[in-house]
Order: sequence, then C-alpha cells, then structure tokens
Amino acid sequence: MSVDNLAAVLHGVNDLRLEQVKVPTPTKGQLLIRVHTVGICGSDVHYWTHGAIGNFVVKQPMIVGHETSGTVEQVGEGVENFKIGDRVALEPGLPCKGCHQCKIGRYNLCPSMKFFATPPVDGTLTRFVVHDADFCFKKVLFV
Repeated sequence: MSVDNLAAVLHGVNDLRLEQVKVPTPTKGQLLIRVHTVGICGSDVHYWTHGAIGNFVVKQPMIVGHETSGTVEQVGEGVENFKIGDRVALEPGLPCKGCHQCKIGRYNLCPSMKFFATPPVDGTLTRFVVHDADFCFKKVLFV
C-alpha cells in the first residue's frame, strides 16, 4: 500500500516528531486498521516529558499512543469475523496466548504482554496500524 502514514514518533525527552512510517501489512490473524481516534494518555505524556516509566525507557524512536479506534482497511488470512469497513476498538495489549494466565482467560495478567507505546513496542498514533483480530472489538453504530 503506497499511501501517507504519518505518525507521532518520540525520539527522546521533549522530542516528539511527525514522521512518515511504512504502512504495515497484516499477516495471518491480523487486521490493518485505518486509525480514526487515539487518546493521549498520562503514560504518553510521561514518556514525552521524562523518557521513561520505571524500567521502560525510550532508547530508540517509538510511536506513541495506545487508546485506539478506527476502521478495518485489510483483513489478514484466516480472519473470518471482520470485514473491510468494520468500526473497531483495539485492545492496547497483546498477550502471548500460551501462558497459564492466558489459558485461564486472564490475559491481562500475561507476564509476556506487549503493550502499545511501551518501549520498545510502537504505539498507534499513526494513520495505519496492524493488530491481532482476536484483540479488536467491533463498535456498534451509535458509539
């Protein structure tokens, strides 16, 4: 896909830049989302003003943002419950799906959780992002 994909990229303390990034391609089980809204969270502000939260230190450029909604632009192989144009909200974390906590349905406690905009994982304050379909949720029309 050869389109504009502007992103808010944090390079360090008080160094936030708008940059073009590559549009990601969904793989098996993933969706490409055209982002419509991203909340600016206290953690985004903290990374911007301090460069770290505890042991999570911004050591390389990172796209900020993790409270996201948008529409499905592309559907990866094997995804059957979404179609292009569906409005979705994204779960900000991606668990391993294999540990004890994940297997008993408590994926929010996964020790291997990868969370958007938590170093070194990029966030979603960009025009396009991919995410596992299992952690995207359809939005009803009136929301």
